Amino acid sequence: MPATVAATDHRIGFRDLASEIEAEELEVSGSLPDWLAGSLIRMGPAKFEVGGRAYRHWFDGLAMMHRFAFEGGRVSYTNRFLESRAFLAARDEGRIAYSEFATDPCRTLFKRAASVFSGPSFGDNANVNVMRQGDDFVAMTETPLPVRFDPATLRTLGVGEPAPGQLTVAHPHSAPVTGELVSYAAHLGPRSSYRLYARAPGGPMRIISELPVSRPSYMHSFAITERYAVLVEFPLVAVPASIPLSGRPFIENYRWRPERGTRFQVIDLETGKLRGTYEGEPFFAFHHINAFERDGELLIDLCSYEDDEIIRGLYMDRLRSERPRLPLSEIRRCRLPLDGSAVEYEPLAEGAMELPRIDYARCNGREYRQAYGCGQSEGSEFLDQIIRIDTHDHTRNGWQEPGCFPGEPVFVRDPAGEGEDGAVLLSVTLDAARERSFLLVLDAASLQELARAEVPHAIPFGFHGQFDRGQSV
Repeated sequence: MPATVAATDHRIGFRDLASEIEAEELEVSGSLPDWLAGSLIRMGPAKFEVGGRAYRHWFDGLAMMHRFAFEGGRVSYTNRFLESRAFLAARDEGRIAYSEFATDPCRTLFKRAASVFSGPSFGDNANVNVMRQGDDFVAMTETPLPVRFDPATLRTLGVGEPAPGQLTVAHPHSAPVTGELVSYAAHLGPRSSYRLYARAPGGPMRIISELPVSRPSYMHSFAITERYAVLVEFPLVAVPASIPLSGRPFIENYRWRPERGTRFQVIDLETGKLRGTYEGEPFFAFHHINAFERDGELLIDLCSYEDDEIIRGLYMDRLRSERPRLPLSEIRRCRLPLDGSAVEYEPLAEGAMELPRIDYARCNGREYRQAYGCGQSEGSEFLDQIIRIDTHDHTRNGWQEPGCFPGEPVFVRDPAGEGEDGAVLLSVTLDAARERSFLLVLDAASLQELARAEVPHAIPFGFHGQFDRGQSV
């Protein structure tokens, strides 16, 4: 990290945050909606160096949770490291002990060979997302070990039930019809497979479907509709048997093979049967926006890239450079005719978007109109806008303030409202000039600022968060 950083530099968002605090009341400017009560819990990396060694990728840093609680116009704030095994080893032993997305703990060849039989030494540094599962709150990443925590204190409670495979996603879905939590895991071995699984609140896990695969694709998320789950296999693939002995971190075992194209595996949620495999041109995406069925087609909306260059763009040495030059996404709609015709792609709106959100409770897996996310203006080195797109008329509007870098906008509905009426977006935003963050509250439809709550330090750039009405000040 350079010794001096410009006052409006995005690199401030990639500094370590060591302090854990509890602020009973933040300074609020503007006016919060009277109905806004509950808590927003955000997840992201906050420590990128351990024992003189740096984590290599944004996805690798040690996890920290941030809780903003709302009640009666007041906002409190708490932040705390997730006390995973990875964090405890870093804190108590001063070393990186577990493999992360792009960082390897330098195991010996013997230990690599042993992991062929015991599985990769992935840890539980669940730094990507948080979710309520019945009465439990869990932090998640792409390894199969969710970590339970107390939503009021952010105290870590231990590892939850693992996913049925070595790799999974931090973006499970609530099935639109049954309400079950649905996700998928990649089981790696001599006979690798994708395992689509579900769990009812408080119930046991069950396997919906298992699809054999010789070269698993790296998939950060997947799509769901009322009838189907869709695994979008981008042509970024690996040979499972080679991973433990390769000497490379997890993601560097994957290779871009555009000649394979992109394959859409459509699975019936009720029967578990494969409805079909559909093929399209090669592309890559981290995040799905939404999906739904209409007139014999599956429509799948996502934030797409031409290839996998975005993964390399998120290594820390590049992000901490003055001009990282990140690839920009396209807001893309994929049309899958269920009769077997070719998959077609079309832009859904102009410009780029990442970290997308919708009115999930009402629109997940169903036809929808609005989506929200982070955009990047011309000349900016990082995400510096909140944007809203209309999927019907393809328009967009946005919020932007010089020197500020907003995070994922979380949609929160007025319980008495309809559509966007009264709904707000909550975004943790870095004010680089002041080297502090604030919680931004926007009107969801107009993106007009309603309020902001000042945080006493800069929060490192994070990933995802959830709002829960049951937890307030």
